[in-house]
Amino acid sequence: MKGKLILENGMSFDGKIFGHLGETTGEIVFTTGMVGYQETLTDPSLYGKIVVMTYPMVGNYGINLDDMESDKIHLKGFVIKEDAKLPNNFRCEMTLDGFLRQYNVVGFKGVDTREIAKIIRDNGSMKAIITTDDLTHKELKEKFDNFSYENAVAEVSRKEIIEVGGNGLRIGVLDLGVKRSTIDSLSKMGFAVSVFPYNTTFEEMKKHNIDALFLSSGPGNPADVPEVVATIKEVLGKLPVFGVSLGAQVLNLALGGTIAKMNNGHRGANHPVKDIARNRIYVTSQNHGYTIDALGNAEATHINLNDKTVEGFRNVELSAMGVQFLPEAYPEDSNNLFADFLKTIEKKA
Repeated sequence: MKGKLILENGMSFDGKIFGHLGETTGEIVFTTGMVGYQETLTDPSLYGKIVVMTYPMVGNYGINLDDMESDKIHLKGFVIKEDAKLPNNFRCEMTLDGFLRQYNVVGFKGVDTREIAKIIRDNGSMKAIITTDDLTHKELKEKFDNFSYENAVAEVSRKEIIEVGGNGLRIGVLDLGVKRSTIDSLSKMGFAVSVFPYNTTFEEMKKHNIDALFLSSGPGNPADVPEVVATIKEVLGKLPVFGVSLGAQVLNLALGGTIAKMNNGHRGANHPVKDIARNRIYVTSQNHGYTIDALGNAEATHINLNDKTVEGFRNVELSAMGVQFLPEAYPEDSNNLFADFLKTIEKKA
């Protein structure tokens, strides 16, 4: 079905709608990963986003249920240049088109996604609409004005506490939009894991006898969850804390730092980060739209080599650490972060 992708700055692109044949509004961003489209689709951190894939062909190895990062697609829309009509992989269970249809997510194809990525890079992330209708300027403005995802964390966080088996130290995971691979990584390290809804109080967490707290990745602006920041302030100094992506940003706010929205964010699997103490470079997976503007009561441990933003920090006295990238996505390069955190927990336990 013919359709249009209309950006908030007035630019419009003609293409074809696939997946769910409807209309959608969201914040348009791009990611540079060559693979991992299923993980992108099901990552809760991308709630509210229309994601542009810069790699030209998407869907060539299909979809399988084992690689789901959550129980559904969280995107508002998915923009690609070309879809693979005949996916070929022994693990394939369905096509990309069928997957989008199943979760009522609008796809858009037949456009130069790298051109769109350049526009986003030069102009910053903005709202966008995928539609089949010829909308007036007034209608477009109304749709853009009505779109908001301030309650993103509340939408993606689980509603009940779950326990994942293990006989080792017990780690609490505050679910700000946690990925399945994060829980799996912690479990494989031997931790017993308690996963808490985002608004769980520290008093409730203590009832589960946790030895440390992990702050997950997630969507949106960390300033939209002041109740989480307040909870982390209570935890600091009492339990070791490790935050990644949104979790690191929330931790920095709790430590007295500030956060700023990035021009177009870091999304993809090829962001070079320097570990200052170890003098090593990691090629990292990242997915965030906010950055650390000023560090709180902590010292920088990692720096992004592309734009020099702070990618990691630590407060030894409070046993608190955070990184903007996703260490569970590249365990060979950055599993020393989990090892460092484990040592900190063992000292405190």
